[in-house]
Amino acid sequence: MARSGKKSPAPPPAYTPAYAPPPAYEAVPTSVAVKTKDNKNKAVKVKDDYGSEGVQDNDPFLLPGSDFTLLAIITILSAIVRLFRIYQPDSVVFDEVHFGGFASKYIKGKFFMDVHPPLAKLMITLFGWLAGFDGSFDFKEIGKDYIEPGVPYVAMRMFPAICGILLAPTMFLTLKAAGCRSTTAFMGACLIIFENGLLTQARLILLDSPLMIGTALTALGFTAFTNQQELGPSKAFTPSWWFWLAITGLGLGITASIKWVGLFTIAWVGSLTLVQLWVVLGDYKHVSPRAFTKHFMARAFCLIVVPLTFYMAMFGIHFLCLTNPGDGDGFMSSEFQSTLNSKGMQDVPADVLLGSRVTIRHVNTQGGYLHSHPLMYPTGSKQQQITLYPHKDDNNIWLLENQTQPLGIDGQPINGTGAWNNLPELPYIKDGMILRLYHLPTHRRLHSHDVRPPVTEADWQNEVSAYGYEGFDGDANDFFRVEIVKKKSKSGVAQERLRTIDTKFKLVHIMTGCVLFSHRVKLPDWASEQQEVTCAKGGSLPNSLWYIESNDHPQLGADAEKVNYRNPGFFGKFWELQKVMWKTNAGLVESHAWDSRPEAWPILRRGINFWGRHHRQVYLMGNPVIWWSATAAVVIYVLFKGIAILRWQRSCNDYANPIFKRFDYEVGTSVLGWALHYFPFYLMQRQLFLHHYFPALYFAIIAFCQVFDFVTARISLVKDKVIFNRLGAVVFLALSVVVFWLFSPLAYGNPWTKAECKRVKLFTTWDFDCNTFMDSYDDYYYDVSNTTPASSQTQVSSTPQRPAVANAPPQAQKPIANQEQQVANQEPSPNPVGQRVISREEKVEYRDQDGNLLNEEQVEALKGKVEFKTKYETRTRVIDANGNEIQIGGSGAPKIIPKASLAVAPPHPDVQGADQETPNVPVAEEAVADAKKSVDGEKEAEEKIAKPASESNEATASEDIEMTEEAKAAQEKIQKIVERIQKVAGNVDDLKNNVADKAGDKVEQVQEKAEQVVDKAQEAAEPVKAKAEEAAEKVAEKIESATEQPKEKIESIVDNTKEQAAGKAEQVQEKVVEKAEQVQEKAQEAGEKAKEVVLEKADQVEKKAEEVGEKAHEKTEAKDEL
Repeated sequence: MARSGKKSPAPPPAYTPAYAPPPAYEAVPTSVAVKTKDNKNKAVKVKDDYGSEGVQDNDPFLLPGSDFTLLAIITILSAIVRLFRIYQPDSVVFDEVHFGGFASKYIKGKFFMDVHPPLAKLMITLFGWLAGFDGSFDFKEIGKDYIEPGVPYVAMRMFPAICGILLAPTMFLTLKAAGCRSTTAFMGACLIIFENGLLTQARLILLDSPLMIGTALTALGFTAFTNQQELGPSKAFTPSWWFWLAITGLGLGITASIKWVGLFTIAWVGSLTLVQLWVVLGDYKHVSPRAFTKHFMARAFCLIVVPLTFYMAMFGIHFLCLTNPGDGDGFMSSEFQSTLNSKGMQDVPADVLLGSRVTIRHVNTQGGYLHSHPLMYPTGSKQQQITLYPHKDDNNIWLLENQTQPLGIDGQPINGTGAWNNLPELPYIKDGMILRLYHLPTHRRLHSHDVRPPVTEADWQNEVSAYGYEGFDGDANDFFRVEIVKKKSKSGVAQERLRTIDTKFKLVHIMTGCVLFSHRVKLPDWASEQQEVTCAKGGSLPNSLWYIESNDHPQLGADAEKVNYRNPGFFGKFWELQKVMWKTNAGLVESHAWDSRPEAWPILRRGINFWGRHHRQVYLMGNPVIWWSATAAVVIYVLFKGIAILRWQRSCNDYANPIFKRFDYEVGTSVLGWALHYFPFYLMQRQLFLHHYFPALYFAIIAFCQVFDFVTARISLVKDKVIFNRLGAVVFLALSVVVFWLFSPLAYGNPWTKAECKRVKLFTTWDFDCNTFMDSYDDYYYDVSNTTPASSQTQVSSTPQRPAVANAPPQAQKPIANQEQQVANQEPSPNPVGQRVISREEKVEYRDQDGNLLNEEQVEALKGKVEFKTKYETRTRVIDANGNEIQIGGSGAPKIIPKASLAVAPPHPDVQGADQETPNVPVAEEAVADAKKSVDGEKEAEEKIAKPASESNEATASEDIEMTEEAKAAQEKIQKIVERIQKVAGNVDDLKNNVADKAGDKVEQVQEKAEQVVDKAQEAAEPVKAKAEEAAEKVAEKIESATEQPKEKIESIVDNTKEQAAGKAEQVQEKVVEKAEQVQEKAQEAGEKAKEVVLEKADQVEKKAEEVGEKAHEKTEAKDEL
């Protein structure tokens, strides 16, 4: 704020306050003698309060009627530009993947975690819900069609569009409040309208357009408030003063509730507010200490309390909407999760005893429960896996055992898992006690040894496994010492002995001294991508802490002391979510195909490819004229300020000129807003994109308009010549509109030609693909085919990476289809240009390999015997106003066919060949059932089941594929089958040798018994080999007689037979070796067990071979029926 000792010109009568100000703030003018040019003394009244010189009342409510007319014109023009063809693209674009998906989760009430506050997402959800959106569409990927599922995407895009529409009139009012001429303010509003980047963001389901209107509202409110403040004490605490101060606070709350970029806006307002208070404090003549306190408290309430209350209220609504568990609750603490539906827990006994059945949770990563399942590590010890699993499951239950069994009344040890159930005294677990953790579902104990983990192969990390079997006493590597961490545990008893939830403890391995440890490292697919658990030497304390969540013991009845999670309440949940958002936001450091760094933004070095299909593209790029002019205005002010400081140091009296002083303060205020919204991004290592520059661009445009207004309308040379201001505005605005029009196809996704694209592509860093577009506009109008050459398709990269959800449930299995079909399924049929879709028909048909239509009875009879393959077909019928169908011929000219001559149905492409004019895009497809809910332990159960090759994304053969190979090729394939199965039999021979070698190496003391095992294995393997060969011959005979069976089926049978036989043989080998290790002192017993295992597995191999033959026979019979 500029201080002045001179009296400002008296305001016009329209701005005179309607009431006298309070006496405490009354300005007392003084007179001083000033010598004029004619050397005559003239008395000039000097304003000695905190008001500023050269300021008039620019309250937007006092604008003349002509300005409100301009305001209406600006709003209408902005609406036309923003809403033009808002329905295109009609598929998911860029970050609509995220923010549209959040709307689905809001409607379903599923908790999610996002790095942005909820206001804009809630508003987008509201618009979608009012339009009938039920949340069933998942916005899963860029390019996913909106039309077929009936998504009200236009209504959801309307909220960002409305925000974009209001941005232009807000700019007009802001410039008027800053003292600019109406012509300049109109030009500034039009620059917002015709800025291509702001237009692109305002037409999509994104957060940047709401963020911009929040920032603009704050700038308007504070600019108008500053104007009232600079008028001096006479305007303090008037209704207008209070109104604009409150609007500023509300704007701050709105901006911060959309994105945390609003914190930069808060910094801008806060810094200028401190300057204002400093100036007010210096006016000791008119501002008493009590009056200054009132100034301070008014600003504190409006600029701190109001925005903070609004911000917290938005999170209150957020929590009310998201009451069900979702894919984001894994980021939150157990206390937070317990407030969600079905995540709450009943009260559990507080004391933990020996013999308690417990579930143990990790403290820091919130990855889940200490977990094991009947799957082995593929490397290292190859013992049973130990992981962290995020869901409740029976495989999370552990029995806490002492290192020795308890003694009975006869002095003998009490064996079994129920040994601690009926002891006369409660066996509390105290700090320092040595335990064994027995995994009840698999009868193995938690175990560690000096073996490197399968993923984190560090010297200070040891593998943790589950080792043993039912009845096995275990060994010393099963011992862990409980160490209670008192500073993390609840005070009192929980610091002395184990207590459910309240006690945080470490488990120290006795033999190696390492501590049970987990971190945010995922295991590969062989462990269902669960979190790794290791035993670390010197690991961080937070990653080594555990606590008991559930606890059950027969001696703890209904009257035992119970505990449960503490309800964090709203403020606890609010603060925890803020911390998680901050941490997650800082973790977005991976690069992205379309990211950019701050130094590239002011010069518009590159944009962002949002979407590309059907020879069209949406590319986020600013208007170069507006962009570079705004940057030039910032540079001009920086140079001006540097020169002004040098001249001030040389005692030049530049600041005595009111115009000079107003230019410095007004433009400097806008440049400060630009700087505070731009330079902080240099400190961030996270992903950054061009749209992060938009708030800074808004302030730069304000600065440009202010510089333009001073140069063309305020300095003394042109002050009385309106023509310069108006002519300059018209010329610059015309240039901006022309450039906007040239680049508009990239904003609207309109047709464009390669030549026009290349003509405006001035720099190679503008990386939109001109080859995407067609050679002429006629190609768009006459191209109704959906087949797009790969060379002309624009590859849209994936969206910016979001944080991986720690406890996301396994994804539902995708429908069986090859990748080409999946891509086709995602490509909606483009409507012919200029035509409107009036109806769509969906139909599901079942046909055999010859194209014959199957009825429902035939389909039911074939279910379970054959596999069906989904084929999609789209037929486009273009009808004129009279109802006649228009056919597009090969030459591109339309042909009108009367309705009377139309066939009932076009020929099926499987019978007479695909019509080249029929787009290969799904319009009708089979209904896909909703994904089943995740079942506890389901992932482990799936690993035990033999899976078909189709679950590995392999193409699935179907009965409607025509035979493409001759009989000779079929015979060659049968011969390969026989050879492969013979190799399987050879693997069985290798099995007996491997068993003998490993048994001899590991158990030298029982070599004779191991040889007996090998002999038994050999005897058992011979009939297996014979059975396998016999089954192979049967398979060959059946397949030979069924030469019409597809070659994909033959390969599937061969691969399944080979994998099953080899897998079973390998399991035989592993079982023999494992049993030999476990019975080092009981050789005879080990030999008998190994023999039983070998015989049992051999029988299974034989049974599988027989099943292969039977399945082939059933397939052949089903084929014959067809």
